[in-house]
Amino acid sequence: MSPRKIRLSTTPTQGALDDLQLGDIVYLDGLMYTAREGVYKRALEEKANIPMELPRDSAANFHCSPAARINPDGSFEMGAVTATASFRFAKWLPEWMEKSGAKLIIGKGGMTSKDYKSFFVPNGAIYLSTVGYGTGALLGRGVEKVEAVHWNEELGLAQAMWVIKCNNMGPFIVASDKNGDCLFERENAKIAENLHRVYEGTRPATLKRYGETDDRSDEVI
Repeated sequence: MSPRKIRLSTTPTQGALDDLQLGDIVYLDGLMYTAREGVYKRALEEKANIPMELPRDSAANFHCSPAARINPDGSFEMGAVTATASFRFAKWLPEWMEKSGAKLIIGKGGMTSKDYKSFFVPNGAIYLSTVGYGTGALLGRGVEKVEAVHWNEELGLAQAMWVIKCNNMGPFIVASDKNGDCLFERENAKIAENLHRVYEGTRPATLKRYGETDDRSDEVI
C-alpha cells in the first residue's frame, strides 16, 4: 500500500495534525523558520525576545543549517536546506514548544517515543523527518523565498533564525503521530522480529576469535 501524500500548512489546524498517520508523506506550504541550539539558548536561556509572532506566523520549526548567504545589498540566496539530527536539541524542546507554540518539528532521524509522549503529545505536536540522505537540494526547490534572517550577527549564518517561505516543500515523512507513536521504532521492531532469518542456513562462524558470529544475539546493528 502506497503512503498517503499530503499538502500541509505550516500553521496547521489541530485537526489536520491529528489526521496524520505514521509514514504519510508531507509537503509544506507557508512560512517556516530554522531554529536549533543557538536560537534556543538565546530565546530560552538568555530570554531574548523572539523576533517573530509565533505561532501566528509559523508553527513549523526546521532543525537545519541552510546553504545560504546574505548579499552586500541585503538580499538573500539559499540553495540546499539540509536537516540536522533533532535528538541533540531534546532538552530545549519542551520549553520551546510552550513558548513558541510550535506544532511541527522537522529534522533528521527522529526522536524516541518517550520524547514524543512526554512533550510532543501534550503540545499537540508532530515530528516530520527528512527522507533519506542527500535531499538538501531537493528540499531547496521548495523554498520560494527567504523572508528574513534574525540573529545572524549574534549567532552566525548557520545558527541564525532563517524565515523561509515554502511552496510544496518536501518530501517529509511523518515520524510521530498524535499518540506519540514512533515510525522508526515500529519499523525497527519488524526488522528485529525477523532478523533470525538472516542466519538460517549459514555456516558456523570460523573466525570467532576475530569477532565473527552466527548468533543473532551477538549482532550489533
